[in-house]
Amino acid sequence: MHSSGYRANALLTFAITILAVMCAIASLSDNFTSPHPSSKVQVLNINWFRNKPDGDDEVSMTMNISADLQSLFTWNTKQVFVFLAAEYETPQNSLNQVSLWDGIIPAKEHAKFYIHTTNKYRFVDQGSNLRGRDFNMTLHWHVMPKTGKMFADKIVMTGFRLPQSYR
Repeated sequence: MHSSGYRANALLTFAITILAVMCAIASLSDNFTSPHPSSKVQVLNINWFRNKPDGDDEVSMTMNISADLQSLFTWNTKQVFVFLAAEYETPQNSLNQVSLWDGIIPAKEHAKFYIHTTNKYRFVDQGSNLRGRDFNMTLHWHVMPKTGKMFADKIVMTGFRLPQSYR
């Protein structure tokens, strides 16, 4: 007969193997969902638009951010990190991204929201490249699962333009 230590080792190995298989199946089950989030951003006011003494452009704006990210939540979702970025092109860079707002959504009940806010982080361009510049508002999200790999996606909203002159 086998010793009790050998039997305990076999039982523990079997249990861990079953747990690993269950985690893999749980992770793969998220691939069969197709989320359909929606978002809308309105820029209500340019509070200030100035050229700082060091030559950089800086913008402060008031905006409404509304989003319905409930479809991102499944039984395997721990939380969702979401942020709003202004994206634009300059002669030096094909893509400039400036984070304006971010948040963590801990549960599906909080995933449908409407926020009236000013940009949480400074909208600064290194140089005088923002006057009259077209830009996109992009809502990015990163889904953090309980088990499995994280995934990220975004919604790009076009049609935003900064003023030609400083205020």
